Amino acid sequence: MESAYETDLIVEEYLDGSRIDRFLSRHFRNYSTQRLQRIVQAGFAKVNGTPAGPLQRVFRGQQVNIVLAEPPDKTYEPEHLPLEILFEDAWLIIVNKPPGMIAHPAGNILSGTVANALQYYLDQQTGLRSLLRPGIVHRLDQFTSGILIVAKEHLAHRGLSIQFQKNQISKAYLAIVRHNPKQDSFENGAAIGEHPTQTGVCMSTHPQALRAKTAFTRFEVLERFQDHALVRAFPQTGRLHQIRVHLADLGFPIISDDFYGNDERLLADLNLINRQALHAEQIEFAHPVTGLRMKIAAGAPDDFHQALERLRNT
Repeated sequence: MESAYETDLIVEEYLDGSRIDRFLSRHFRNYSTQRLQRIVQAGFAKVNGTPAGPLQRVFRGQQVNIVLAEPPDKTYEPEHLPLEILFEDAWLIIVNKPPGMIAHPAGNILSGTVANALQYYLDQQTGLRSLLRPGIVHRLDQFTSGILIVAKEHLAHRGLSIQFQKNQISKAYLAIVRHNPKQDSFENGAAIGEHPTQTGVCMSTHPQALRAKTAFTRFEVLERFQDHALVRAFPQTGRLHQIRVHLADLGFPIISDDFYGNDERLLADLNLINRQALHAEQIEFAHPVTGLRMKIAAGAPDDFHQALERLRNT
């Protein structure tokens, strides 16, 4: 038992009345509730100094002592991969995700993700494998670069998730689009749902779109080229593929977007950049623990700047 991790926890208000395994699973997110139940059943948990039972409930302000006598059972494989960290404190890590890297393992992609890289990074901090689990709070498409917020622990994850659900987080994206919008600022408020006929993850503003939800994006033109433009997008809602869908719906698809700009011009787009030219540039939110207002910006990667230079020189 010398290598087992032991700690004391205080029951938070929002977990008041929770069963002990649910409470512990919030703090140790790499452990399944079944494994935590077994640890409690074996006598490795105490509440206010008294051995706890696996069905016991805990209440606000109580002290829970736990000895993690078994290793975690639902972990990301740690991988030593480079990541640009824009901000870090005890609760959060904010990274500038490179294009082509997905946020966490999914489908056939089980490695090389932001979660794998951050699991390694956190393990180096704690000295214990998978004691902390990187909590991906929001989506960023595989080929979209830019800001991704990751929670280190459950309070930050919960607080950020609530802000995203309530659309209390301000985001700005850069996109290179086909054609030149007539106006310097414009918007799209069309609802977005699943495409009524196409298979796969394809979203649409079609009137017959399935499970459509309200969506709103504001745009401003930053730079104009012969038949392209650099725009900044301000999504007010968080629908899947929202910026890509709203721009394509207006007739300004993002270049090299093989979902929403897949036509005879796609090959020419790919000569400019080999992935959709979308970058999550800035985010503003209230820190989920301290409440301080935060504003984080991330520079676009080289391929994005190279595409702009090619357009400037044509």
